[in-house]
Amino acid sequence: MTDDKKEKNLSEDLDQNEDQDLSKESTNEESHEIDAQAEDLLVQIEDLKNQVLYAKAEAENIRRRSYEEADKTRKFAIEGFSQELLSVKDSLEASLSSDNVDNKTLIDGVELTLKQLNAVFEKFNIIEVNPIGEKFDPNEHQAMSMVESKEQEPNTVLNVLQKGYKLNDRVIRPAMVSVVKSND
Repeated sequence: MTDDKKEKNLSEDLDQNEDQDLSKESTNEESHEIDAQAEDLLVQIEDLKNQVLYAKAEAENIRRRSYEEADKTRKFAIEGFSQELLSVKDSLEASLSSDNVDNKTLIDGVELTLKQLNAVFEKFNIIEVNPIGEKFDPNEHQAMSMVESKEQEPNTVLNVLQKGYKLNDRVIRPAMVSVVKSND
């Protein structure tokens, strides 16, 4: 019986060794899998870092380009308007440079120049505000004086001392006016 016990113990030892070997192999395989997964994750992290850096650089480039474009727009926004005004200035200089000018010629030249200027204003949506007879509007008019009048209603513009102007429906200069005061 001792031989049987020895064989049994030997068999159990062999089984344990095999189990340990299998366990070691299984642990080694798991370790390799974990290492491979860790390596894949590190590659993904590096890729994501690069993507973030690229996105940050792209955002900075867009911001810089936008700033430069806005700066150029501010600097040259009135370029078209300025070019249109040059012909008006040329007309005024030409009328002043003539040696033998009579009043009629001078008046005709000034009227032509005024037409050119009005055309420039129309092209760039500059609208004249001449509110004679209209109700006083503090958003568009600046009251310079109050005048009594029996012919006009109170708070009505009686005289325009200086015309106002709007650019695209925004007041750039209010009309300076005399307003009829109430008869209280």
